[in-house]
Amino acid sequence: MSENGEEKLLAVARHIAKTLGHNNTMSDDIFQILSNFDGRFSRENLSEKGAEADSRACAALDHSLKTLDRRISNYVSSDRPIWADAADSAAFLDAVDELVAAVAEWNHLASDKAVAACLVRAEDMLQHAMFRLEDEFRSLMERGGESFGLTRDPRHGESAENLPFDSEDDDDDEEARNGDDEQIPVALPVTDFDIIIDALPAGTINDLHEIAKRMVAGGFGKECSHVYSSCRREFLEESISRLGLQKLSIEEVHKMTWPDLEDEIEKWIKASNVALKILFPSERRLCDRVFFGFASAADFSFMEVCRGSAIQLLNFADAVAIGSRSPERLFRILDVFETLRDLIPEFDALFSDQFSVSLRNEAVTIWKRLGEAIRGIFMELENLIRRDPAKMAVPGGGLHPITRYVMNYLRAACRSRQSLEQVFEDYGLKDYPKLDDRLPNSSSLSVQMDWIMELLESNLEAKSKIYKDPALCYVFLMNNGRYIVQKTKDSELGTLLGDDWIRKHAAKVRQFHVHYQRSSWNKVLGILKLDSNGSLPPNGLAKAMKEKLKSFNAAFEEICRDQSSWFVFDEQLREEIRISLEKILLPAYGNFIARFQGVPELGKHADKYIKFGTEDIQSRLNDLFQGSSGSTGSRK
Repeated sequence: MSENGEEKLLAVARHIAKTLGHNNTMSDDIFQILSNFDGRFSRENLSEKGAEADSRACAALDHSLKTLDRRISNYVSSDRPIWADAADSAAFLDAVDELVAAVAEWNHLASDKAVAACLVRAEDMLQHAMFRLEDEFRSLMERGGESFGLTRDPRHGESAENLPFDSEDDDDDEEARNGDDEQIPVALPVTDFDIIIDALPAGTINDLHEIAKRMVAGGFGKECSHVYSSCRREFLEESISRLGLQKLSIEEVHKMTWPDLEDEIEKWIKASNVALKILFPSERRLCDRVFFGFASAADFSFMEVCRGSAIQLLNFADAVAIGSRSPERLFRILDVFETLRDLIPEFDALFSDQFSVSLRNEAVTIWKRLGEAIRGIFMELENLIRRDPAKMAVPGGGLHPITRYVMNYLRAACRSRQSLEQVFEDYGLKDYPKLDDRLPNSSSLSVQMDWIMELLESNLEAKSKIYKDPALCYVFLMNNGRYIVQKTKDSELGTLLGDDWIRKHAAKVRQFHVHYQRSSWNKVLGILKLDSNGSLPPNGLAKAMKEKLKSFNAAFEEICRDQSSWFVFDEQLREEIRISLEKILLPAYGNFIARFQGVPELGKHADKYIKFGTEDIQSRLNDLFQGSSGSTGSRK
């Protein structure tokens, strides 16, 4: 063993004896044990020569520190980047390694005043070295980012990030006026998310790893993480900004007009997919490479880089969730709900460590809050139906706007049936007790749809009572009932409500048809009814028949005049009504005319009393329910 090494060994033994010996007797015993083990550990060597050995050991440490100080100071004080030259960077790292090793080797002797003084100097040198490493780390990050900048065209292979950015050329005249011919980067559509960005050159990543390794070993791991995260955070925020997403507070989101918010939601969906599927995974990969072997530092750095951008995305979704619950917002809120739901696996994969798991939990919380918002929108739809006043009748008994609105709304909403079932799966039937027995095996979404349909039907029944003419009341119910059945058939809404529901409501429409026919045409049919008892004298029969025909003509003309302005929107329903009227009216009218023409007192003059032939009756029936302007509406 060299002289210097033996001095260190003796110094260690002496330190052990002094540390473990609580009094002089114990110290003597420890000296004796060490002496029996090795003659060099005799009491004379450890005590009498102790001061001299300590002096030589400290001198050796002092000499090493002076040598390291000269080597390190040359680099620390240099204005030239150390990593501009590979030999310089290697030499500087070697010196730092030796300094860290020296501090670690002598640190357990820090209770010795002489050693402690040397260690203070060593710590000061180490701090200066770490500050310079921090500067070099930052410089490498910035230079690497510039060489792999966002404005490079990825299609030409000049940027390893492969982000979907391009440039739009402004109009030449506009450029001439502005005096600015710079290309403006804009986001291009992304269709393939199976991309990992290497945002820094491989050589730079290796250099950063070597620096990070020394800074962590020197106790400056957090400082290294902060430098790293500040540089990468700026890159990440700029990337998201170039996807068109603004930084908006919750208050600013709530103040936006709905068209502007719709546009912002569209941008949010694109930015969220790019961030969670491309940008964040790429940052995770870069962190793991730079801080390889230091999992905690890698996790902390990744959280520091992505936290701000992730919170920006989540805050926007949260603002949408707690905003207005107006029914027209359902479809865009569903888009946000589905986007966040589909990105939860990415949140699970990326944000599962101790530093970032709160982001994953927040994403799940906001996703559930969006579900609550969707349920709230359906409650608002229910209130809208309840509050729709039954004041003004739709002209001609046509289709009511509330029917068209609700049915088209539900039909469109049910295109997202899977998402809505997910929203309502925990909702249960507790708010719809009277539907519980009727739909014992139905999903919560089915119950919700059935409940809304019941509210709509009740509202329409109340509106039908506005009409003074019972026949027109039933035409109104026929129109709206038929529209409801048609919109339900062959759709996800119909699947939810079920075939039995559709058959039941189709039967209701037929019943309305029967009620219309009875309330409107039974009186006319009663006029045509013939007295078969033959009690009238011949001249009395002729007079009665003429009165009946006159009454029929008047009643028929009145009905046709009134009901030609009524409206049945569905051509098939209109044809069904016409055919049913012909079946009951034409035979009765034909029998009456035949009997009328057979009265002897009328003779050959009978035809002058007959105003309508069979074809005339058919023609007038064909003119029914054509409606007038303002009464028809649209059947969309």
